[in-house]
Amino acid sequence: MNNTIEMKRFEIVVGIEQLDQLMELLKRCGVRDYTLIKNIGGYGSRGIRNPDDVLLTEENILVILACKEDQVHNILSEIIPARKTLSGMCIISDCQRVQQLTI
Repeated sequence: MNNTIEMKRFEIVVGIEQLDQLMELLKRCGVRDYTLIKNIGGYGSRGIRNPDDVLLTEENILVILACKEDQVHNILSEIIPARKTLSGMCIISDCQRVQQLTI
């Protein structure tokens, strides 16, 4: 018995100062469910972001969401034009969501 749904997973990293803009963009696309992970580190176009650096005032945030295939185009049609003002990255991958998780 297969209890999963084929979906696409988005992992979007932006600066915390861009979070409101990203949330508005996702809201326009009909995205309701997502996970936020604050204070993440890494190395990118803006240099090193070390979450343990107490002097660092710029914080990165990771937004994770899963959507059905038909919603991917809507999200990309909003994210691609916004990349001029949203710095960071967006990764899309295939995933499966468990329909009902009983523990």
